[in-house]
Amino acid sequence: MSKIEIACFNSESAMIAFENGADRIELCDGLSEGGTTPNFETAKQLREKINIPIFVMIRPRGGDFTYSDEEFEQMKSDLIQLKSLNVDGFVFGILNENDEVNIKQNKELVELAKPYPCTFHRAFDRAKDLETSLEKVIECGFKTILTSGQKPNVSEGKENLKKLVELSNDRIEILVGGGLRSTNIDEIRSFTNAGYFHSSAITDGGAFANADEIVALKSK
Repeated sequence: MSKIEIACFNSESAMIAFENGADRIELCDGLSEGGTTPNFETAKQLREKINIPIFVMIRPRGGDFTYSDEEFEQMKSDLIQLKSLNVDGFVFGILNENDEVNIKQNKELVELAKPYPCTFHRAFDRAKDLETSLEKVIECGFKTILTSGQKPNVSEGKENLKKLVELSNDRIEILVGGGLRSTNIDEIRSFTNAGYFHSSAITDGGAFANADEIVALKSK
């Protein structure tokens, strides 16, 4: 049985994920932008309804992962506010203008999130140099990296994902996501030896997670 995190862009998807056996929810807004910081009220109501871990995205806008001072301040205040809800973790990732992991800003947010764990999201797939970026993310104090192996999807990135699992050597969890489906999870898991997988479980191009797909992902 794989561990499955479902990326949920609305509370309906989060309830579907919860009711169909997801191990964790990544809660965000902004489906068309690949995920942004969710609404405070949405997170609050969800926390009252479900008891599986909720990791919350902190991302003020779509686009690149290099933020202005104002945007970084917004990320800090959003994190502090959402932390008050007793969510279980946070998901973010900041690069500098050279597409390298921004150690200073990421570290600041990781510290602010304590005692909750943080996941470095798919900004990792835009970062330069696989090995250097891995070491920098570990240095920042993240517990998890969400990645497709620095390729457009997990099938194309499986060689790099396997390499990341080996290089991480249990110092950080490699969360495999990006085009992951019940139809390819078996192959990706056996090839990469990863233990945690991430999917929106959206199968129809819409906005909501598909219950059957979540069940299928879990049963593999």
